[in-house]
Amino acid sequence: MTPPSGRNYAAALRSGEKSRKLRKMTDENALLAANSAYYQAFLARDAATMATLWAQDGVSCIHRGWPPLIGRRAVLASYGDIFSNPLQGPIGCRQETVLLGEGEGRVLCIETVGLAVLAATNWFRRVEGRWLLTHHQASPLAVAAPEPRNRAAMH
Repeated sequence: MTPPSGRNYAAALRSGEKSRKLRKMTDENALLAANSAYYQAFLARDAATMATLWAQDGVSCIHRGWPPLIGRRAVLASYGDIFSNPLQGPIGCRQETVLLGEGEGRVLCIETVGLAVLAATNWFRRVEGRWLLTHHQASPLAVAAPEPRNRAAMH
């Protein structure tokens, strides 16, 4: 089953409905849809939608190069700051891996922000049948330089 787009997931959350489509999704697909909704809101710089994607309590975030942010108010304010930055590069997400637990789930992925490549974790909690973010963390991805073809020629 293909998960609905993040936009559809966010719209269902905003309206408060538990659409038939969302109820029929597997937990993994629903989690991927929630993760996609996060990146769609980020890309659109949509603070209102971003606020619907985060849990009310137990929230934290570590943006690349920032100190840890604790609490919903601080986390949502950080997105307001990021969205108002005219130099903020576009964001993308790929290579998602889902880890599911009892009432919680994580999506580990590769994030691209402008030219930067980051390893990211998005941690969700199921609240009244909806997957809501409780933690986001992104860190630079260290990529080893390729070995020279002919090491002997270098000595």
